[in-house]
Amino acid sequence: MRKTAETEGALETRGIEQVPDHERTARTRELFPTWVGANISVLLLTMGASLVVAYHLDVWQALVVAAAAPVVSYGLVGLIGIAGKRGGAPGMALSRAVFGQRGNLLPGSLIWVARWGWETINAVTGAYAMLTILKILFGLGASGVLDMVMLLAFVVATFAISGLGINAVQKCNKYATYLFGLFSVLVLGYLVVRTDWSAVVGRPAGPTAAVITGIGLIAAGGVSWIPSAPDFTRYLPRTASSKAIVGTTVGGAGLVVLPMVLMGAVMAVSTPDLASAADPVSFLGEILPTWLAVPYLVIALIGMLLINSMSMYSAGFTAQTLGFRVLRHWAVSVNAVISLAFGGVLMLVATSFLGSFIAFLSLLAVAFSAWVGVFGADMLRRAEYDGRALADTTRTSAYWYRGGFSPAAVAAWAAGLGAGLMFTASDWFTGPLARNNVVGEYGLGWVATIVISGLLYTVLPKPAVVTAPTGAPEPAEERAGVGA
Repeated sequence: MRKTAETEGALETRGIEQVPDHERTARTRELFPTWVGANISVLLLTMGASLVVAYHLDVWQALVVAAAAPVVSYGLVGLIGIAGKRGGAPGMALSRAVFGQRGNLLPGSLIWVARWGWETINAVTGAYAMLTILKILFGLGASGVLDMVMLLAFVVATFAISGLGINAVQKCNKYATYLFGLFSVLVLGYLVVRTDWSAVVGRPAGPTAAVITGIGLIAAGGVSWIPSAPDFTRYLPRTASSKAIVGTTVGGAGLVVLPMVLMGAVMAVSTPDLASAADPVSFLGEILPTWLAVPYLVIALIGMLLINSMSMYSAGFTAQTLGFRVLRHWAVSVNAVISLAFGGVLMLVATSFLGSFIAFLSLLAVAFSAWVGVFGADMLRRAEYDGRALADTTRTSAYWYRGGFSPAAVAAWAAGLGAGLMFTASDWFTGPLARNNVVGEYGLGWVATIVISGLLYTVLPKPAVVTAPTGAPEPAEERAGVGA
């Protein structure tokens, strides 16, 4: 993104208010490293291993899953990202136009809480990466105190990057992309030489149902980024290519997801314990030589820092749309504290990291998908967003609708969320319709959520889309400066 008066400093000062056209000078190609950085996580290796160990897929089926999952999930990320260039505001701010000023508090609150869990998972994974590096280099064993110190260090670093804003996040993503590419090639080369390919290729194929389930599992991780997509496209000019937005988003994510999931599947053939490791990182120290394991873990650590920074960056906007009248970088600190507390519990109490992660992921995807279905369906009928109405949270707002709610959007969201949960099965929660049907069998509760909420919103009567009259008074939020 090229520098402007609002972004040339180290600290981004814009919040949830609409970015004026003269500052929207970003380019679609800058989205590529953004979505590369959003996926540099060793959790993809573990999930790739689960395709072989838990779902009994062969390497060719794992390849199909690894190729299809980012197209499905990040295709949706790219499509919703088009709203960012149309409205020039973060996703949850644009959501006010769909749900109403008060109605938006319902999905906004759920998405904000869901981000706590996602950031906690990433923070714990990052802490495990640092612990593994210390063990390899200095022989230090994990302990309760050391665990908490590493977790604190990770969360503080995340807060520092996300608090600075989009410039810091994008610059870090750019350099991480180069480093990740270099060391991924080295790891792939090592695996090619050391892997028993007869064992890999000779594995029997798993059932087709397991392939579909695997695609749903891997894609669920990408679904969590969909509401954040406009946060990273709002600096694009209105004339930016929608096709390029989708293409760079899918390309950036696929560049990481495909090789890492496939690498995890190959590793699991010789090391089946990979899918059930006590933590998602330490196995790398056993599989790879020290000269390769340490720098690769450092790159993975940087990647997880960036993932959490992007998530907290968006969470700060979500907190502001919920009415927290604080600056964006202070809103970010709330999520930092929460992820530190929950991360400590997960590291000290949880007995199975992967089990907890997959259970969380299945429920997380449903929570985000209910919003996606409604917001996506609304995009089909809405070409622009009124920035003044978005910022005006009073009854004078064009997006006040009925008592601050859009009945169609809220009803469709609630129905989609409820139906999706009924079709979802996990270690933590199993819905009454999750068994003995295609949706539940394939783990596609989040897909059902999108379809049901989207179709219901489409057929329900909706309030007219109106814009604020020229010369309308300045909204209270803009006058108070809470968008900063």
